Amino acid sequence: MAASGEIKVNILDCGMMTADLTWLLLKPGRSIRPRQMRDQPTEWADVPTHTVLVETPDGTLLWDTSCPRDWEDRWGPTGLQDFFPYDKVSEEEYLDSRLQQLGIGVDQIDYVVLSHLHFDHCGNADMFKDSSAKLICSDKEKDWAFGFDGLFNGAHLKTDYEELNWETVSGDTEFLPGVTLLQTPGHTPGTMSMQVDLPDTGTMIFTSDAVYMGESYGPPTTPAAIVNDMGQFYSSVEKIRGVAEKTNATVVFGHDAEQIHQLKTVGNGGGHYT
Repeated sequence: MAASGEIKVNILDCGMMTADLTWLLLKPGRSIRPRQMRDQPTEWADVPTHTVLVETPDGTLLWDTSCPRDWEDRWGPTGLQDFFPYDKVSEEEYLDSRLQQLGIGVDQIDYVVLSHLHFDHCGNADMFKDSSAKLICSDKEKDWAFGFDGLFNGAHLKTDYEELNWETVSGDTEFLPGVTLLQTPGHTPGTMSMQVDLPDTGTMIFTSDAVYMGESYGPPTTPAAIVNDMGQFYSSVEKIRGVAEKTNATVVFGHDAEQIHQLKTVGNGGGHYT
């Protein structure tokens, strides 16, 4: 736990998926292809995945849980393992390894907050099934994720989350002192972003998939192939932009292969943010 009055942020670089860039940037002339066709002319890109550990005097929060070790088997029913293979990850980059490197046990995390319940963000939520951590998502995300028929719908895979106990938040919420959850739907009905106000670094906004990467953010904003509601997507990007401009925030995008190397992360020896 952080010292009195102190907030500490660690970004955990959890390796990379790879995918056709069209999934992330919807522009004319692109077509989406599986990994069996990656050698044909197309732009196959690195898709980094990260989680964020926020230690505060009022509790320790883990933002998102990245992809599971058994991704190939677990994602098998969806077919998405051929479009988003989690194939650029080393043993030290899996979430459980990253937490061990920080000396953080599952029982030391008070809250696990999911930006949304897609397979690459919720993939290790079951690590906390028997812990005292409270699992949190948006009320709209929970309604959607549990509300469809069948095992999966797009990148929502019920085996990631259906046997876990979820608590929900509604609307923009100051979840812990200095930590605000922002409702930024569009990518999914209940996608959230996280604003952390740090005394030294200033404000950081973790967009998750409300904004995939810097090129998505623009301006102009560039949409993605996986968007539940395009109108909400555009509104959420502008909401984030407004908060960022007002607070002079550092905006950390959900899957930006260039940005992840520029940040201080657990993995590049960069240390933490305070």
